[in-house]
Amino acid sequence: MLRQIRTTRMTQISNVSIKNGSMNGNLFSKRHLGTFVITWLLPISIIALMIYFAAKSHVFLSTDNLLAIVSQNAPTFVVASVFALLLMAGYVDLSVGSTLALAGVTAGIAMNNWGLIPGVLTGVAVATTTGAVNGVLIGYWRFSPIVVTLGGLAAERGVAQYLGQGSVYGFPDVFVDFGSGDVWGIPNLAIIAAIICGTVLLVTVFFPIGRRIIAIGVNPRAAFLLGIRVNFIIFALYTLTGFAVGIAALLMIARLNSAPSGTLGVGFEVTILTAVLLGGIPFTGGRGSIWRVLAGVWLMGVLRNGLTLMNVGTEFSLIITGAVLACAAALEAVRGYLKQKE
Repeated sequence: MLRQIRTTRMTQISNVSIKNGSMNGNLFSKRHLGTFVITWLLPISIIALMIYFAAKSHVFLSTDNLLAIVSQNAPTFVVASVFALLLMAGYVDLSVGSTLALAGVTAGIAMNNWGLIPGVLTGVAVATTTGAVNGVLIGYWRFSPIVVTLGGLAAERGVAQYLGQGSVYGFPDVFVDFGSGDVWGIPNLAIIAAIICGTVLLVTVFFPIGRRIIAIGVNPRAAFLLGIRVNFIIFALYTLTGFAVGIAALLMIARLNSAPSGTLGVGFEVTILTAVLLGGIPFTGGRGSIWRVLAGVWLMGVLRNGLTLMNVGTEFSLIITGAVLACAAALEAVRGYLKQKE
């Protein structure tokens, strides 16, 4: 009798296991396939775009053009790598374009009046201070990130236009030469971007701060109860974002040899958001990869460079950029849906 009971029980367990195995197989064939496609969609898109543009223009895959893509997008690489950390924590800064304009204009004015070093320090200090103010208002005083940074977007652009009165130019020769120079064939701007992005990547991978930022994005209250200094980290991330924008402003005006207050940094926040969302970081935070964000920046750079080589008008380039942002948001929605099903 005991043997019969054991045999019956084992048969039931085997049937349940087979059934569950079948269910898991169905889940893998649908849900996991969708996750796999989303995971590899970004690198596949980059490869496909590069093949397409290479077929349309023989110049595209040349070493000079590829280095030009990195150099032209160096400010975006710098800001996106730090902005990604902010979004991982569940916060956003919509004023980075206007902050870039304000930092660029003030740096240019200071250079023309006081010299190179004071100008560089002034530009970085202005952007860092702006980020710190955002950090205090949002991190400590709990103001809305959207409201604070949208206000900064308008106010900082207005201040930049008031100070710049059109465009600031006539920078020191050494500064302009740095913007167009290179070291062993590698553009100076690309080297600066690589140093900053590499530093951010190493710090987030090998130091606990990366896990703490993710924890804040998942659940700020739980992170606080675990002993994480949530308010200070948010303040630090906004300050660091401002610092990165200051560096980006210097890189941009060095390459342009001017600081047009009305157009400098216009649409920069959209480019950053598109690259970060393409990198798989949701608006709600809680996950993300710096590598994928940098890949998102590269995709945007490849897209713009290829459209330029094909003589596509600026207006169509903006339309395509907006479409890419919409696609990135749609991918995030699909990714969230698949996560809920797991």
